[in-house]
Amino acid sequence: MFERLLPNMRVNSVYDINLEEIASHGIRGIITDLDNTLVGAKEPLATPELVAWLAKVKSAGFQVVIVSNNNKTRVGSFASPLQIPFVHAARKPSQKAFRKALALLGLEAGQTLMIGDQMMTDVLGGNRMGLYTVLVAPISPGDEGMMTMVNRRIERFALARLRKRGLWYEEETK
Repeated sequence: MFERLLPNMRVNSVYDINLEEIASHGIRGIITDLDNTLVGAKEPLATPELVAWLAKVKSAGFQVVIVSNNNKTRVGSFASPLQIPFVHAARKPSQKAFRKALALLGLEAGQTLMIGDQMMTDVLGGNRMGLYTVLVAPISPGDEGMMTMVNRRIERFALARLRKRGLWYEEETK
């Protein structure tokens, strides 16, 4: 049961993802969460560092789409200046938003990476769809809303079970 919460890769931030390595596995598209994955939950726009990373991602030939449980105003205000398509009010881990994102990318699940900071929404949803999942450390945990805090409590319980089974090691985080 808890194995569906295991990401394929764990990194501290999106900047730690080796783009050449994932491209060598046939990955051509990136679905990414927004809040606490790309920027802090209360950060309205992309940081200069993120803008540079996204340019690098696009120049490496990857397509990007943002899939967020947040509202249209929040996600649209962030994604539009970057000219990145998005799916708002995604209700992750529901598969509907992931299917829509794959359609926007024009790619199959096996060609697509899912990046997010939550096991209960991003990783579970991505794994259910057959995406390659990457879990990043949350950028600004203090800014999280009530539902995210509830998810974090469930994650702690799941992590305890995964550790007990020998499936989760702290030193794996890069």
